[in-house]
Amino acid sequence: MAEGDGLTMNNLLSEVQGALDKFKLEDEGTGGPGDYYSPYANLEKAAVLQEARCFHDPTAVRESPRKCCTVIAQLLHLTNTGQYMNSAEATEVFFGVTKLFMSDDASLRRMVYLFIKEVAETCDPDDVIIVTSSLTKDMTCDVDLYRANALRVLARIVDAAMLGAIERYVKQALVDSSGQVSSAALVSATHLFERNEESAAIVKRWISETTEATSSPNEMVQFHAMQLLYQIKKHDRLGMQKLVTQFSQRNTLRSPLALVLLVRYTTKLLTDEVAEGRQSGSFQNGTNFSRAGYAFLEASLRHKSEMVVYEAAKSICSLPGIEPQELSPAVNVLQIFLSSPKPAVRFAAIKTVSQVAVNHPRMVSKCNEDLEALIADANRSIATLAITTLLKTGSENSVDRLLKQISVFLSEIPDEYKVTIVKSIQRLCLTYPAKHRVLVGFLSNFLREEGGFDFKRSIVNSIVSLMKQVPETTEGSLLHLCEFIEDCEFTMLSTQILHLLGELGPSTSAPARYIRFIYNRVILENSAVRAAAVGALSKFAARCPSLRSSILTLLKRSLGDEDDETRDRASVAVSVLKDAMEEFPYLAPAEDADPDEEPVPDEPQAGDPAAFVLLQGLPMSFDRLERSIRAYVKAPAAMDSPEQLTLSTLPIVEEYEEPESAVDEGDDIGADPALAAAVSGKEKEKKEVVDPAAAVYAIPELAALGRVFRSSPPTALSEEEAEYVVTCVKHVLPEHIILQFPIQNTLEDQRLVNCTVTVEGDSECFEVAGEVAAESIKYGETVNAFTVISRIPDAPLSPCNFECVLNFGVVQVDPKSGEDESDPFEEEYPLEELEIATSDFMAKVSVPDFRSSWEMVGNANEVLEKFALQFKKQEDAVAAVIDFLGMQPCDGTGHIKPGEGGKKPHMLHLSGVFVGGTNVLARAQVAAQGDASGVLLKIAVRSDDPDVSRMVADCIR
Repeated sequence: MAEGDGLTMNNLLSEVQGALDKFKLEDEGTGGPGDYYSPYANLEKAAVLQEARCFHDPTAVRESPRKCCTVIAQLLHLTNTGQYMNSAEATEVFFGVTKLFMSDDASLRRMVYLFIKEVAETCDPDDVIIVTSSLTKDMTCDVDLYRANALRVLARIVDAAMLGAIERYVKQALVDSSGQVSSAALVSATHLFERNEESAAIVKRWISETTEATSSPNEMVQFHAMQLLYQIKKHDRLGMQKLVTQFSQRNTLRSPLALVLLVRYTTKLLTDEVAEGRQSGSFQNGTNFSRAGYAFLEASLRHKSEMVVYEAAKSICSLPGIEPQELSPAVNVLQIFLSSPKPAVRFAAIKTVSQVAVNHPRMVSKCNEDLEALIADANRSIATLAITTLLKTGSENSVDRLLKQISVFLSEIPDEYKVTIVKSIQRLCLTYPAKHRVLVGFLSNFLREEGGFDFKRSIVNSIVSLMKQVPETTEGSLLHLCEFIEDCEFTMLSTQILHLLGELGPSTSAPARYIRFIYNRVILENSAVRAAAVGALSKFAARCPSLRSSILTLLKRSLGDEDDETRDRASVAVSVLKDAMEEFPYLAPAEDADPDEEPVPDEPQAGDPAAFVLLQGLPMSFDRLERSIRAYVKAPAAMDSPEQLTLSTLPIVEEYEEPESAVDEGDDIGADPALAAAVSGKEKEKKEVVDPAAAVYAIPELAALGRVFRSSPPTALSEEEAEYVVTCVKHVLPEHIILQFPIQNTLEDQRLVNCTVTVEGDSECFEVAGEVAAESIKYGETVNAFTVISRIPDAPLSPCNFECVLNFGVVQVDPKSGEDESDPFEEEYPLEELEIATSDFMAKVSVPDFRSSWEMVGNANEVLEKFALQFKKQEDAVAAVIDFLGMQPCDGTGHIKPGEGGKKPHMLHLSGVFVGGTNVLARAQVAAQGDASGVLLKIAVRSDDPDVSRMVADCIR
């Protein structure tokens, strides 16, 4: 492949075709291409097995080793194409293979080794053992080639018991003077270590021989010895630190590959030091190992091997929390590599520099001259990385010059590289908001150029994301998108941009300017785009009363559209707009009005039917609406209830997972999840949700208590390996809590009868009301028992713990027949304590717009609290607050972006519904204290009930 070509499918296919052309056979007699037949085509297993009988002829084995090699190759071909030998055939072949050891031909012997190693996993182990004695004999012979290969094959076929018998020979091979034998023994030991615990225990006894192998003059032996030492000691932190310290100080390793491994092991240990809290701040002023480890990495930057130098530089750059002055030596080395004549070295260096630029752009800025030189690199991967790195490190003054260079470059590269550059330009716009006009204009220019769907989607995605994060770009960006849909060939992008125009266009300073672009789509596009355009026009009319008469005229032209969806949307909009215009006629401002007077806002009045029908969204998503209706239907006597079915009377359904679009950086497309999914190309797989309350409704006595408000995830009350495995699901009702105890019997010789769980606790707000027993539980079965707890009227809710005991009768049974062998006798089995917390009464339900919901609730019942939490990491504190409150994170605040933990306070938005239907909102600020003494939490809780607000705030502990 040419140096300048990127690795694309077309290039790969052309390379493969070129390689095939080199091996084409030409028919010299006719001058045309001849037919090439594979020697393995149309092989029949029976014929090959017949040929394999030559293995039993000593004369043929000695005089025709080439024929035997061909037969083995044919046997391997049959096996690799799925034509396996049966037991009798495999046994006969293996007996024949053992006789091939009589030949001294090296090629035949290697084919024998290959055959045994490849077929060992698919054949009967008893057949494989046939060749063990011959392999053991080769392992102790004088020919290094035979010894090395015999070791490799034995490692594939021996078990732990047989390994103990040949252990002495393997230990000798580990320190053999032949590098080939020693390396084979070390690799074989690595495979044996990973096979099972028994073999690993034997390999661990070879640590002294493995350590001695690291002193071998053969570089490959040193490399494999370091690999095996790591396998043996990787779970021993102190042992690994001692290993790394010894080899980094002795300077005995001459193999560049072994030194690369040592650098990686050092980096892993340093990373673990930071992750486990033993190291913070500068590595040069840290623990003894941190200082020694960093000193070794820095010294490796001066090694004569480029491989070791690059690995050391990459490792230093990847250390978490590294200080800029400690990063400087690595960046200097990478800067030198940027001008290397080797494309692989340049690519490795620019890739690492690009990663460093994310967190330390100032450190990389000194490499800008070298990076600009790489924009013209023949290898497009290197050039793309150079541009994206410059976009991270460039100054505001250099933006125009960079865009000029990129504009020439973009037209010459495939779409996959263009997408990467587009995302970098988006980040640059967030860094320098003052340059948003130039950058958005640059992106929009390429919307009109040739390109595939992924490229155009990435540009639209970036522009829309910038509109939300840099509001100044909104009007200009909408105009660019309007121009794009004039010639857009992708229906999905057109429909979603029209939807976006309907959401954002009416709130701009001059909404009328977008009407022409939208109506053009009604005239010129396909049915899906026409329907989207009618929907967008309807939203403009609903939001801007001054435009209603004009838009109504345009919508009437779609009443006769041939598409049902377009026609129906137009009919609804026309009908609603007529009613709104009659009830709330628009009064244009007088021409002689005083210019100093504040103009009448162009907004719909309260009670406007057009605003209600066309703009008001559902209080829940369609997915939640479907699940809520299904839960309503499954509830007992739901269909016979005289109660009117409304959105407010539907059951509460929880959201256990935060929406994906909320946490994906750069994929946030306004406030509409459907738009985000379509523009980003991500479609969440819909999973069927099973109603956990179905087990409660199946029992009439429990179903009579009413509809379940929410069900908690299962809580383990016993170990998974216990004799009786018990979990608990808490079903919360307005006046009761039903505890469901799934009980599993893991004893084969017992059957449990009349199983109940006794719950006792000292609580002022709960009392046990009754139990439902599991009548019989056979071996391996899981059956439910229930305990009902009633809430004491007028008693405030408070957390409490209950002691749980499993009471049951045991009947001894015959494990084989399953028949009872004894009468039942009573037994007790203590379980873990069960906690009922305030968060159990909170359903995780998100709100479409947290900010407006927060302002709507008001601060009349607001509770403010401040807590000091004992968490070392800000991320752990955020997760704990969500768990304490039992509420749903909103606006993507449930996660801290990678690399930002502890740098600044994190604002957490939470919403939920408390039992009884009380909506609860919470805002929490989680800030890491500078002295690493913990995390500071400030929380505000709002709801319509002051008691609920207080209970939720008191959940923090």
